[in-house]
Amino acid sequence: MATLDLSTSWIVSIPGYRCPSSIESLYAAHHSWLTGWLRRRLGSAADAADLAHDAFLRLILKPAPRGFQTPGEARAYLRAVGNSLCVDLWRRREVEQAWLEALAAGPERRWPSAEERAIVVETLMEIGGVLGRLPQKAAAAFIMAQIDGTPYRDIAGELGVSERMVKKYIAQAMLQCALLVARSKR
Repeated sequence: MATLDLSTSWIVSIPGYRCPSSIESLYAAHHSWLTGWLRRRLGSAADAADLAHDAFLRLILKPAPRGFQTPGEARAYLRAVGNSLCVDLWRRREVEQAWLEALAAGPERRWPSAEERAIVVETLMEIGGVLGRLPQKAAAAFIMAQIDGTPYRDIAGELGVSERMVKKYIAQAMLQCALLVARSKR
């Protein structure tokens, strides 16, 4: 049986990183609890194991600012991180399911490979993040124009703004998408 190397010596070379000296003891004390909590929440041992791993990885890469004074504080922190990871997983699965349904409803074509699916879902999640950071009307205008093909005049009427404002909203959203593309090419 292989043993898990919990040493964090490989992280020392990351600039600005300060490794908590007790990550091994924290992992030993709380990993099985966190995995069990996630398993009950998700209904899947495999997903729970993945997210528990991700939670501890986050803790290694970005330690809690004050550390933990009690085991209860550590579990509260891990539960908050785990909950956030669950939400991210569910959101990602919703996006993937919506995309697969759209593919199925469209004209017949070959189904994408697992790698292509992962790339498309990741891209959709990034675009969703960009749209989520925009003002609500800007995001709505962008979706109506780019996804639904709604004319600017109709978007203006729907949102209760001028056509000129719709153009500004679309430009704002397009700029954020262009910045996303530029960041991904680095």
